Amino acid sequence: MTEPHPRSDPSATGTQPQEAEVLRDLLRSPGYLKALVLCAVIGIPVSLAAFWFLVGLHELEHALWADLPRAMGWDVPPWWWALPLLLVAGTGVGLVVTHLPGAGGHVPASGLHTGGASSAALPGVLLAAVASLPFGAVLGPEAPLIALGGGLALVFRDLTRAPATPQSTVLLGAAGAAAAISAIFGNPLIAAVLLIEVAGVGGPQLFAVMLPALLSSGVGALVFTGLGRWTGLATGDLSLKLSLPFPRLDVADVLWAVVIAVALGLVLHPLLAGARAIGSYVAARPLVRTVLCAVGAAACAALYALITGRSPGDVVSSGQAGLAGLAADPHAWGVGALCAVLLFKGAAYLLCLGSLRGGPVFPALFLGAAAGVLLAPLPGLGVVPGMAAGMAAASATTLRLPVSSVVLVILLLGSSAMMPVVILAAVVAFVVTELLPPGPAVA
Repeated sequence: MTEPHPRSDPSATGTQPQEAEVLRDLLRSPGYLKALVLCAVIGIPVSLAAFWFLVGLHELEHALWADLPRAMGWDVPPWWWALPLLLVAGTGVGLVVTHLPGAGGHVPASGLHTGGASSAALPGVLLAAVASLPFGAVLGPEAPLIALGGGLALVFRDLTRAPATPQSTVLLGAAGAAAAISAIFGNPLIAAVLLIEVAGVGGPQLFAVMLPALLSSGVGALVFTGLGRWTGLATGDLSLKLSLPFPRLDVADVLWAVVIAVALGLVLHPLLAGARAIGSYVAARPLVRTVLCAVGAAACAALYALITGRSPGDVVSSGQAGLAGLAADPHAWGVGALCAVLLFKGAAYLLCLGSLRGGPVFPALFLGAAAGVLLAPLPGLGVVPGMAAGMAAASATTLRLPVSSVVLVILLLGSSAMMPVVILAAVVAFVVTELLPPGPAVA
């Protein structure tokens, strides 16, 4: 037997300390420990602020889209209901962009951002979100929440007179954003994973290493799932045994998941490129062109309601409530309604991504789920695998965050039964999107 290598002494050998020693020294440093304590303390008020911010948005949206129509004698909003509300949204966001610091936050077509947290821009971000989301913008609240968490963290740092260094700004901004974003997703795991990918820790090398590992784990899950079925034996897992009607995956599910991922990547990628072009168009004359885009999104909802006889609420807003309804009763949507909602909500999503303020996550999930339900009658597919593959592919294409997309969809499904399909769809859609021409950036 050989003797173990002695622990290297950086001072003696002239080499850099090993990574474990660097981490150990970092954890022992008083400044980093103080930052950890401050992050833990900051998480309490940031989470409370994020919670009440979401409650306020939800209550205002319910009042505008449910209570007010009923008070005026309609069980559901009439076909024209989105027109005045999104006119207000476009005007409000346009005024915030032209008059307040920070332009109401970044344009949603450019994705999710964590950098550049600023307490000065926070009022404009919150006002733009309040003007957009409850009034029918086809966007989610995750981007304003990230800005809210990061901005509040810096406010509390200044109140406690903690050192304002570039390192503390990045650290506290990320910690505040994670605390806030967990409020909307209801799980700290997805918040941590999302922030790691959004912040770009590791750069392109992270994705280069992560994609093969993610894909291999998905294929491996198919193998040991199949072996468990064939032999009747199990290796054991950590998942709860939920009594949900999830079908067992077969070859057709996997093949169709790949097809769905490629199709959604090819469709959503130009949609996002178009949204970035709209963002550059709006930037030249923010007030007038933001109003035009918002009214255009409202026209999409009105046309959908006139054509299908359904509520314009199917097209407007984030789709979070619609996603729950679609999952609860997918057969309530006919083929015509699914095609119409994909067309009109996709067009409204395009316009809102380039003009209003919010996040891109939930509309993408809804569009992916609707596409999965529409394609579910394909031979050997089924509703649940179709929805799972559609949501994963749409999320990975829109966010370009494959691991976050996998974790998010699995948490939404509440089961790991569809994990192989979710992983394959996310990885394939991400690769397809990255191989396509990037398109214009937002000016």
